[in-house]
Amino acid sequence: MPRARYRLLFAVWFLLAAGRLSAADVFRVAQYNVENYLDEPTTSRVAKGEAAKAKIREGILALKPDVIALEEIGTTNALLELQASLKTAGLDLPYWEHVTGFDTNIHVAVLSRFAITARRPHTNDAFLLSGRRFQVSRGFAEVDLQVNPHYSFTLLAAHLKSRRTIAAADESELRLEEAKIFRGIIDARLAAFPETNLVVLGDFNDTHDSPAIKAILGPRGKKALVDTRPAEKNGDTPPAADRRLQGRQISWTHFYAKDDVYSRIDYILLSHGMAREWDPAQTYVLALPNWGVGSDHRPLVATFVAEER
Repeated sequence: MPRARYRLLFAVWFLLAAGRLSAADVFRVAQYNVENYLDEPTTSRVAKGEAAKAKIREGILALKPDVIALEEIGTTNALLELQASLKTAGLDLPYWEHVTGFDTNIHVAVLSRFAITARRPHTNDAFLLSGRRFQVSRGFAEVDLQVNPHYSFTLLAAHLKSRRTIAAADESELRLEEAKIFRGIIDARLAAFPETNLVVLGDFNDTHDSPAIKAILGPRGKKALVDTRPAEKNGDTPPAADRRLQGRQISWTHFYAKDDVYSRIDYILLSHGMAREWDPAQTYVLALPNWGVGSDHRPLVATFVAEER
């Protein structure tokens, strides 16, 4: 090996060892339904108490996300109060998006450390079911985020129809129709940019084998989404090759008091392009003491390397 090249390689090794050079940026994307994070009560929902707000902050601060999607946030005042309280606690997420849909009480929002370079909110989608016209309850957030000069991704966030029954129609059928519309937005993005870095996340209010989730995941192939399936970091380490044991990891995200059921209804899904940068080992559901003080959901996070692979 020529001496000049040897000296160059040695210099790079020395700088890496000394911490003067770093590998590609690592960033975290989180998902959290914050259960009625309202600054003022409505006719059907109460405002968030201080103890609950503190527990919400504790969970978010534990995850240290660079980007977080939120569901059941109130007005922009509620979002900005949460943003300010996180900054006071040491987590600065200066960029935000707040999407208002048909439901005027709770909304979908995004807080981000990275600049939002494009916004495509979906606020007025509708569908026909049994001859009746319905509006999507909450809007869909769609934003482009610039992580560094060489890496960006698109985030799509949703909060689908709850499992609470209503007189107008079957709740699972309503949720499926909303999921189909959401998948249409995903398909449009993948059709325009097949290799796009796409994160699809939110409270989808259904289990992984339901028609709604299958609709969002899409058919097999390059356009199908990858389910990150975050689980607790509680010491369980099943063999990576044994998918049967992997399925026994604790991955529930929500407690439904009506049926006394814990289930996984919050998701972080990825396009194949984004999945190449995903770090499964640093993707998990937060196991926080007294988590239920803050919300009936638990937050989850996925970690990525900010370089095209």
